[in-house]
Amino acid sequence: MSNHFSAANLKSPGDDARLDLTDLFVFAAPDDPARTVLIMNACPFTKGDGFHPGAVYRLNIDTDGDLLADAAFSFTFSELNDGRQTVTACYATGSDAQTREPRGDILIEAAEVGLDATAMPVQVGSSQLFTGKRSDPFFADADGVLHWLIDGQEGDFQWTGTDTFAGANIFSIALEVPDDMLGSGPIGAWITTSLRRDGMLVPMDRGGNPSFNPILNADDIKDEFNATDPVDDVQHHLKPLSETLQRHGYASDEADAAALTLLPDILHYDRTKPAHYPNGRVMTDDVFSNRMVFMTHGQANPQGVKPHDDLMAVFPFLGTPHS
Repeated sequence: MSNHFSAANLKSPGDDARLDLTDLFVFAAPDDPARTVLIMNACPFTKGDGFHPGAVYRLNIDTDGDLLADAAFSFTFSELNDGRQTVTACYATGSDAQTREPRGDILIEAAEVGLDATAMPVQVGSSQLFTGKRSDPFFADADGVLHWLIDGQEGDFQWTGTDTFAGANIFSIALEVPDDMLGSGPIGAWITTSLRRDGMLVPMDRGGNPSFNPILNADDIKDEFNATDPVDDVQHHLKPLSETLQRHGYASDEADAAALTLLPDILHYDRTKPAHYPNGRVMTDDVFSNRMVFMTHGQANPQGVKPHDDLMAVFPFLGTPHS
């Protein structure tokens, strides 16, 4: 899994697939290197109707390396009514970017969410926005990992050769924005979902690096991890992650150094260099092989499954949803 099923016991946060973030992609727009594409996907296998109307979906951008959001895009959704749903998008900077509330400038209000293959992007000022159901671009032989995890991570790791996500759909939020909305230098990005309960926004899920929390974090800290912020990752999660890596063949110092390549859990992107994970991420990056080779200290080989062939050459780049 990338960030699919990131709560304890390989379930969705809050046991609600709509709150379950699956992937984050960050790369330069193919036809304009002065624009950046940000894609956050949720709801694995679309087990749920649309986006959660009580949640805030959020793209967080750190522009100065202090592990706090300096810019943020927030998305809230209406109730699903007669098969229709709308989205309101906000853009915040400064202190407004460091709250889970959807603050800042309203980029667009009550725009239609695309729930079928006919959905189209909308122009939002100088940006493009797409929200709706799409083909899941993540490709992974997850069955091999699941068998290995269920067996207690004992014995040789073996791929099965089957792409678990072939034919799967997700709900996607895709943005293409001018670079000046993201600061002038390298950026760090992570995504979050928060759910309003009793008037307060409760953190439910987050993700930066692919295939991290569901695979590398122990089951008893997955929910805690989702409820915290990247700025606290090294303090709270370096020790347990290092211990996990040591159980898979890393020496102690080596494990600490390896863990610090993933903590804080932020996807870094230097826009002066081509986007390929770990510098940003494009949808053809084989992040699942990367993660399993990392976790097993080089004992796993790359998987046999390949990127999906339905990716589009134009925004929003994700394939149309499977029927």
